[in-house]
Amino acid sequence: MHKDDQMTPMQRMGAFMQGKEIDRLPTVPFVMSIAGKGAGMTHREKRSSAQNTAKSHIECYKRFGNDMLVMEYGLHSIGIALGSKTNAPENDVPAVIDFALKDISQVDSLDLSKIERKNDPWFQLNYEAVQIANEGTGNEVMIGVCIPGPFTAAASIHQAEHVLRALSRNRENAHKLLRFCADAIKIVCKDFISLGTPILFCDPIASGSILKQKEYKEFVQPYTKEIFEFIHENSSMVCYHICGDTSKIIEDMVDCGCDMLSLDNVVSLEMAKEKVGDRVCLLGNVAPVDAMLLGDDAVIDEAVKECFRAAYNNPKGYMCATGCDIPLDTPLENIDSHMKAARKYGKFPLNPELYN
Repeated sequence: MHKDDQMTPMQRMGAFMQGKEIDRLPTVPFVMSIAGKGAGMTHREKRSSAQNTAKSHIECYKRFGNDMLVMEYGLHSIGIALGSKTNAPENDVPAVIDFALKDISQVDSLDLSKIERKNDPWFQLNYEAVQIANEGTGNEVMIGVCIPGPFTAAASIHQAEHVLRALSRNRENAHKLLRFCADAIKIVCKDFISLGTPILFCDPIASGSILKQKEYKEFVQPYTKEIFEFIHENSSMVCYHICGDTSKIIEDMVDCGCDMLSLDNVVSLEMAKEKVGDRVCLLGNVAPVDAMLLGDDAVIDEAVKECFRAAYNNPKGYMCATGCDIPLDTPLENIDSHMKAARKYGKFPLNPELYN
C-alpha cells in the first residue's frame, strides 16, 4: 500500500463499487506503454518476457500506488496471432507492417485456433505476467488487461483502410471478419477472466472521429454487446474505451452493457455525466499529451481538478484517469503529480469547494 493512502487499491475498489466509505476516489492513470520506464527498462525489454512485464508494473505500483495495473495484451495481438507482422522498436509500441489477411474475400481461411493461448506465445506471456504481478503485489491491487475491440482487432488482421472500404463495398465479408474477431476476443477474455482479471476493452479504430454513427451501430455495437454479455456471464467486469470524439455514440456505447466508460480528453465529462451518468461509472479524462507529457506539476494539478469539478458527483460514480495511455516520453514525475492531485481532490469526504 502506498504511504499516502489508508486503504489498498483492492479494498478501495471493492468499497467504491459497493457504495461504502473509502479514503479517496480511485484513480487510474493508464500506465501501460510507459510501465517499463518505471523499472528502468525500454519498451522492448519490458515486453520481452512475462517476468519483465510483471516487474515493470510492480515497480510502477510501488512508486505511484495507482488503483489498477493494466497488462498490454494489446491492440494488435489478434492479428499477430494470425500472422500479421510488426516492427520491433527499442522504445516504442510496435506497429503492424504486414497484415495476415491481404484480401477480405479470404476471411473464411482465418484459423480461430491460432488465437488460443497454447498456440500464441504473446498471449501466454501476458497470462503469466498477470499471475506474477498478482503475487508480486500481494494481490492488493487489481490487475486489468487491455483487450482490443472487434473493429480494432479487424484492423490488425486486414489493413484499416481496406476494412473501412469494405463497410460499404463488401458488407458481407466485413461482417464475417467482425464475427471472427468477436469469437477470437471471447477466447482471449475467458482465459484472463479465469485469473480474476477485469477487461479494459479498447476499440480506437471504432472512433467517432473515423466511423459514422450508423456504421458504429451496424458493425461495432452488436459484436461489442455480445462480448460484454460473455464477459458478464463469466463473472467479470468491463471498462469500455474508444479514442477520439465519441460524443455522438456515447449512448450507443453504454447500450453495449459496459460497467465503466473511459473517455478521451476531447470528450466533455459534463456532457457524459448528463447523457449517461445515471447508467455507468465514468473514467477520465486528464489529457495524456497536453497535461501528462507536456505539462508540469501545476498544469497537471489543474487538469485533475477540472476533471473532479466536472464529474465528482456523477450519479454512478467517477474515477480519475488519463484520457488514454500515457505517452512513453512522459516524465515519471508527472505521474507522481497526477496521483498527488488525485489524492488531494479525491479525498473523502469530498470537498467541492476545492474544485472552484
